[in-house]
Amino acid sequence: MLEALILRLGKTVSKAALLDAIFTHDDQPSEDALEIYVSRLRKKLDASSAVIVTLRGPGYLLRKRDDDH
Repeated sequence: MLEALILRLGKTVSKAALLDAIFTHDDQPSEDALEIYVSRLRKKLDASSAVIVTLRGPGYLLRKRDDDH
């Protein structure tokens, strides 16, 4: 998932694209599973300069954290 977000740094990545990036065609992924993975990844990124932003509807965006955070 992180790789998919990094490859499109600063651009919106759809939920469908992320599901394709982390699951195989044999899996039956759900958006709930995706949200759990995003939550876990956000926790791991807490100490970094990157942040995952949720864009309601379109998907997710990886960007540099604001300096005031």
